[in-house]
Amino acid sequence: MKKKDIKILLVDDEPDILEIVSYNLSAEGYEVITAKNGADGVAKAKKKQPHLIILDVMMPEMDGIEACEIMRKTPGLEHSIITFLTARGEDYSQVAGFDAGADDYITKPIKPKVLVSKVNALLRRMVKGDAPQEDITKVGDIVINREEYKIVNKGEEIILPRKEFELLALLTSKPSKVFKREVILDKVWGNEVVVGGRTIDVHIRKLREKIGEDHFKTVKGVGYKFVL
Repeated sequence: MKKKDIKILLVDDEPDILEIVSYNLSAEGYEVITAKNGADGVAKAKKKQPHLIILDVMMPEMDGIEACEIMRKTPGLEHSIITFLTARGEDYSQVAGFDAGADDYITKPIKPKVLVSKVNALLRRMVKGDAPQEDITKVGDIVINREEYKIVNKGEEIILPRKEFELLALLTSKPSKVFKREVILDKVWGNEVVVGGRTIDVHIRKLREKIGEDHFKTVKGVGYKFVL
């Protein structure tokens, strides 16, 4: 997929942010859609179905956390990449954002060139035209359809955000193998994307809630593994 075919939705209540960020992303070749608050962002996301959504956290009418939760439950947006752009502190905003289904987190202020680099890294596979592996894997009671980004657990279909899906696919690719944290970050988030230290832990917790507590084991000081 070429950059001109990739749609980015930027949602922020600060006009300067909208202007500067949209200008730089457009100059990079992406199609950029803007929205001035969470409610406007949800409406445009449903209509345009962007590949990447950049959300501010603190906004009038509807904040970014609520908007993210709604987007994740909207058909057609389950696998859009969602990243937060906010000046809020890490302890609250990052955890709340990941709980809502976000894939990444960008802290303001950020230089335009750095932001563009971050966006490029998030979209790298899509820009290169790489597709998910076209196969279906069965691990115990779990069926993983990499082509359709679909999970079926004990006959029940489960919709997972993109990063949760990729994390599950990685861990189940070699059951009982311990994946080091740095390997998980590289394979799932990409070594050019800097995410907070709690990122993996939050996503593992979400998978435990959806797939089952006993399937995901923590190897203290090393990483995680999937067990049957």
